Amino acid sequence: MTDSAATGDGTADVGDGTRAVRAGLPEPVKYEPTLPGPVFAAHFHLPGDPTGGYAYARDENPTWTHLERAIGELEAPDAGDVETLTFASGMAAISAVLFSQLRAGDTVVLPDDGYQVLPLVREQLTAYGIEVRTAPTGGDAQLGVLDGAKLLWIETPSNPGLDVCDVRRLADAAHARGALVAVDNTLATPLGQRPLELGADFAVASGTKMLTGHGDLLLGYVSCRDAELTASVRRWRKIVGAIPGPMEAWLAHRSLATLHLRADRQNVNALALAEALRERPEVTGLRYPGLPDDPSYTIASRQMRRFGCVVSFTLPTRARAERFLESLRLVDDATSFGGVRSTAERRRRWGGDAVPEGFIRFSAGAEDPDDLVADVLRALDESAD
Repeated sequence: MTDSAATGDGTADVGDGTRAVRAGLPEPVKYEPTLPGPVFAAHFHLPGDPTGGYAYARDENPTWTHLERAIGELEAPDAGDVETLTFASGMAAISAVLFSQLRAGDTVVLPDDGYQVLPLVREQLTAYGIEVRTAPTGGDAQLGVLDGAKLLWIETPSNPGLDVCDVRRLADAAHARGALVAVDNTLATPLGQRPLELGADFAVASGTKMLTGHGDLLLGYVSCRDAELTASVRRWRKIVGAIPGPMEAWLAHRSLATLHLRADRQNVNALALAEALRERPEVTGLRYPGLPDDPSYTIASRQMRRFGCVVSFTLPTRARAERFLESLRLVDDATSFGGVRSTAERRRRWGGDAVPEGFIRFSAGAEDPDDLVADVLRALDESAD
């Protein structure tokens, strides 16, 4: 690239907040903005032979460059060799890793309790002659189906059940068997855990959710330290053209500056909510990795630095769950998660998750904790039979 180096290159020893507000910024130039605006261009001046830099916007864009450097600094602040590629959505990023690395006859291991689009991915992989094995996230169950696999796909914490697996243990076992490892880091974000530091080959995420946090854009990314692996993912992006728009990339970079503030408040709110729900007799199946009595707490506290904004629980019936959602005043009934405004939904309405009819996925926003907890407890009271 012809663009100047990011100022965050020397920030491995600073705190998350300092890193987040400085990540990916270009070297300061007098009279220029600290974060350059989005570059809207399909092509660039290119006299003579193309010897580098920006040529065509399906390949590279200066706005992506700043964002990709920023995300790379968050995912692997101690690594100078990490590369990040951004995509039009989280599923575009997931697909890029899977379909750039797997060929007919290969075997991939997926979680059977992960994101609800994964079953569709499984169908497509199978149609291409790729063997798909699945196992639950909890208990490191994927270890049992690793032999002969080309790629292990991990989602931790899992969505929506919030199980956690030991990334380093699984990565070591997969590498010993000759398999690559990709970790979906969407729910945790780079401020919650760093898969590359835990041994993963790829850190993959939807930037639509907590990373950008405002519910106003779609984005995905892949971070990787291996130049050859990165090149194969980049080639797939070029072929498929699943690229982010410059405005989305710019909005995402702008939003990174407040990630640490949002993450800290949303984690506080999620824990306060989980502690309050633990006292409610109508609530069963409560999960939050930050609760000391959660089944995933021991592993999560070892590999996560923040436990995320999502709490899951089950109410007795579909009708009770729907009344609860209707009674909430500070919480939107909406899908997705990670936004500054709290959201909740009955996940079974989509049909893709193996959860009870009354299962609620709750995403804690950045409201005042007392207000949010009070709203939820009031809605539980009002929705009682």
